[in-house]
Amino acid sequence: MRIQKLEGLIAAPFTPMHPDGTLNTSLIPDYYRFLKRNRVAGAFINGSTGEGVSQSMEEKKAVAEAWAAVRGEDRDFKIITLVGGTCLEDGAALAVHAAEAGIDGVALTAPFYFKPRSVGDLAACCTRIAEAVPDTPVYYYHIPVLTGVDLPMLSLLEALHGKVSNFAGIKYTHEDFMDFLSCLHYQDGHYDMLWGRDENMLSALVLGTKGSVGSTFNYAAPLYHRLISAFDRNNLAEARALQQTAIDMIRLLGKYGGIATGKAYMKLVGLDCGGFRLPVENMDDEAFASFREDVSALGFQDFKSV
Repeated sequence: MRIQKLEGLIAAPFTPMHPDGTLNTSLIPDYYRFLKRNRVAGAFINGSTGEGVSQSMEEKKAVAEAWAAVRGEDRDFKIITLVGGTCLEDGAALAVHAAEAGIDGVALTAPFYFKPRSVGDLAACCTRIAEAVPDTPVYYYHIPVLTGVDLPMLSLLEALHGKVSNFAGIKYTHEDFMDFLSCLHYQDGHYDMLWGRDENMLSALVLGTKGSVGSTFNYAAPLYHRLISAFDRNNLAEARALQQTAIDMIRLLGKYGGIATGKAYMKLVGLDCGGFRLPVENMDDEAFASFREDVSALGFQDFKSV
């Protein structure tokens, strides 16, 4: 299979929820148009930001179908859905469903309850998903901070190369720049290496990444477009300043409780995706008022998605 490498900003969308915690897929058409308006090149759905691990099989299918339907014939807007988690057979079934729905690619994380202890075991997990959809690109989602599986990705590429033709690459959400660069260079850059740490994008650009997947691209895409432009113009002082702005914005996620803060940012850009499901805690009204003040102090109005 010829691997089509993705470029630009790929958002990791939040899954819209009603106040009672049920899916609100009716918001996805507006969400798609919002991302397009902000020059986002695609969506990595049902991932960490999209609460894929907190959804049922049927819910994940419904989200995939909604995104595929709204994208329609817009093949320039690429969609990847996370299918694999703790149960590989469920992952394989979701991959088949995604391929039939017209999704461009599927991804899996390492099983994170019973964990693979070796690269060989992890490669076997990737192979199981890939065999279910031989004509669909398959990505591995490397996020050891959540899965607890921290194996060298260069070794994974070596284990899969020449054996799994539809293995496309890695969404790399980790800080091992040595490993990432080696993966970029492996087999003359054969694989699609997507950077997944928004707060380190400038460092990844220096190494040569062309595509990035991130949650903050949902609500601050213009900031990252400016950062990439500054880097391309070799204006490193401007690029560093813009990266620091992104870091300051991302620090507020930690200050206000973590991943659910992203949906608070979405409220500020006019796309209310509801709250996160348990066990993630959402901020109360008092915290949201304080959050709004901190966001304003960042100058968010100057770089937010519109």
